[in-house]
Amino acid sequence: MKEINQVTEQIIGAAIEVHRAKGPGLLESAYEACLAHELSIRGLNCCRQVAIPLTYKGSVIEIAFRADLVIENAVLVELKAVETVLPVHKAQILSYIRETGHRIGLLINFHVLRLVDGVTRIFNDRALSEPSVSSVLKNPSS
Repeated sequence: MKEINQVTEQIIGAAIEVHRAKGPGLLESAYEACLAHELSIRGLNCCRQVAIPLTYKGSVIEIAFRADLVIENAVLVELKAVETVLPVHKAQILSYIRETGHRIGLLINFHVLRLVDGVTRIFNDRALSEPSVSSVLKNPSS
């Protein structure tokens, strides 16, 4: 697996390329498709709309949420196309990376003039001993 910082740099570079080509104003789904394509051009393994289960009181909820993108099975990316990123958006990706056991997530908002102003790195501040999704993310064909 590539060094996580190199992966995040490549993801941000790919997102900047998409933003330069398309600008703000599209729906999240359009940015997701373009970014996934750009990441594949750059040789990165990218899974879209990854179904994530979680365990709640001993029961497994098979599809609790969907991660927009998981790149190189190392970085979870949540995309937004909103005027303002709210604290709840940051809480959302923090919850996602905690549940999956990822160390880092990127929150990328495409509705900004300069994409670098729309990128937030979120770090997992606690490690889970058994992430809910370990078996799901090991299969890159998901």
